Parts: sequence; C-alpha cells; structure tokens
Amino acid sequence: MSHVYKIIELTGSSPISSDEAVKNAIEAASQSLHNLRWFEVIDTRGHLEAGVIAHWQVTIKVGFTLD
Repeated sequence: MSHVYKIIELTGSSPISSDEAVKNAIEAASQSLHNLRWFEVIDTRGHLEAGVIAHWQVTIKVGFTLD
C-alpha cells in the first residue's frame, strides 16, 4: 500500500528542553490534524537571558497521511 503525505512546518517552544519543544509542537498539531506519521527537526534555537538558556525553539516538519 502506498501513501501520500502532506508536510507542514511548525515551531514549538519550551523553557525546559529542545525535546519538550518538539513534543509541544506535535501535541498542538494533533489537536486539529489526524494521521500524523513522522517528524524531522530542521532548526533548533534558544533564547538567552543573563547568559542562561531561557527557552528553546525547535522547528520541525511533520508529515501526515491524507484521507
């Protein structure tokens, strides 16, 4: 069986970790999209305050199958 995928780009953020930023983006997407199948990290950034990491921002591509 072959599949057709739609790909979207999302950016999640978290004060805890880059992994948590990815989880936040996927969790938000899963609220309105279904059939999420995979993700790919394409960019990782962080915001610094007083020389300390204040939060992470991770941009991902998410693929999901079409109905």
